[in-house]
Amino acid sequence: MDYGEDHAESIVIDLDHERHRYMYRVVKRVFDFVASLLGLILLSPVFLIVAIAIKLEDPKGPVFYSQTRLGQQQQPFKMYKFRSMIVNADKLLKKLADQNEVDGAMFKIKRDPRVTNVGRFIRKHSLDELPQLMNVLLGQMSLVGPRPPLPREVVEYTEYDRQRLLVKPGCTGLWQVTIRNEASFKEMVRLDLLYIRNRGVLFDVKVLVKTIGILLKPNGAY
Repeated sequence: MDYGEDHAESIVIDLDHERHRYMYRVVKRVFDFVASLLGLILLSPVFLIVAIAIKLEDPKGPVFYSQTRLGQQQQPFKMYKFRSMIVNADKLLKKLADQNEVDGAMFKIKRDPRVTNVGRFIRKHSLDELPQLMNVLLGQMSLVGPRPPLPREVVEYTEYDRQRLLVKPGCTGLWQVTIRNEASFKEMVRLDLLYIRNRGVLFDVKVLVKTIGILLKPNGAY
C-alpha cells in the first residue's frame, strides 16, 4: 500500500462491509485479550520501574493519569497512561493554545513545558501508553486502531473525520508507525481511514511488529 498518496484523497468507509466482518472482529478480540493479559504480566517489571521513576521525580503526584476519551461510536471511557506531565497540566492548556503546532482538532507542541523529565523519556519510547493494555483487556480499546480522541476534539470533527470513530480505538496505529508526530491532523485522519479500509489480521500484525521497532528506536515522539 502507498501511504504517501495524494493528501486530498477522500476515503469513504463501506459500513455494510464493516458490519459483516464477524470473524475478523472475533479473532481480533481474542488476540487483544490474550496479548494484553500477557503484556500486563510480562511487562510488570517495566511498570514498576516507570512507577518508581515517576515517584522519585514527584513524590506527591500520582503515577497514573486517566482521561475521558471517545471510543467506537463516540462511546466515552477512561483511558489510562503513566503520568508524563505536571499535576496541573490540564489547567495550563488554555495558556498554551496559541502555541499549537498542529492544524485541526488536535493539540501538539514539541517542547511542551508541562512535560516532566521522566515524562520526556517515557513519551519518546511510548512507555507512557503501556497502561492502556488494561483498556484493551477490558474491551474498550484494541491493540491496533485509530487513537481515541478527546471529546473537545470531536466537537470540531467533520462528518468525514468522524469515520475514524466507526471502529474500536487502538494503542497504536498506521500513522504512529509511519510519520507519527510529523503528521498533520488531515494526514492522521487519512492514515486512520486507510487502516480501517484495509485492516485485517496480517495488517494488524505488521503494525504491531513496526510498533515494537519504534519502542526500541523512536521515530519522532514528543
